[in-house]
Amino acid sequence: MQRHIIAWASTALVFVALDAFWLSTMQGFYRRALGELMLEQGFRPAPAIIFYLIFISGIVVFAVAPALAGGRALPALVYGAFFGFCSYATYDLTNQATLARWPASLTLVDLAWGTVLSGASGFFGAVVAGLILSWISAP
Repeated sequence: MQRHIIAWASTALVFVALDAFWLSTMQGFYRRALGELMLEQGFRPAPAIIFYLIFISGIVVFAVAPALAGGRALPALVYGAFFGFCSYATYDLTNQATLARWPASLTLVDLAWGTVLSGASGFFGAVVAGLILSWISAP
């Protein structure tokens, strides 16, 4: 259980830091692309928190845990990136298929970001978790 908590916390730290940077940097792009679909001010915290809890858990289950079990962080990069690509594709392509106004540029940028974010979070989450786990289990 301790291993999973450390893996989740390490991955969450990386994911939240990277995503906060991205969203603050790219806010104008999303506002221009989505226009009136976005809230005028801020965001709704409850759905955002639920998303982060679920999505980070997915990265840990499908990327970080297998990498830690194998003793190598690189698979977490690959599996994390693929998980992010599939997940963000589900969201972006569904929106593009069903909404009257969903720009293709938004799909491409967001899909690329989801892939990079999830791969990096998986990789660095696995690295940090591995270091912490080896440190606490050292004699």
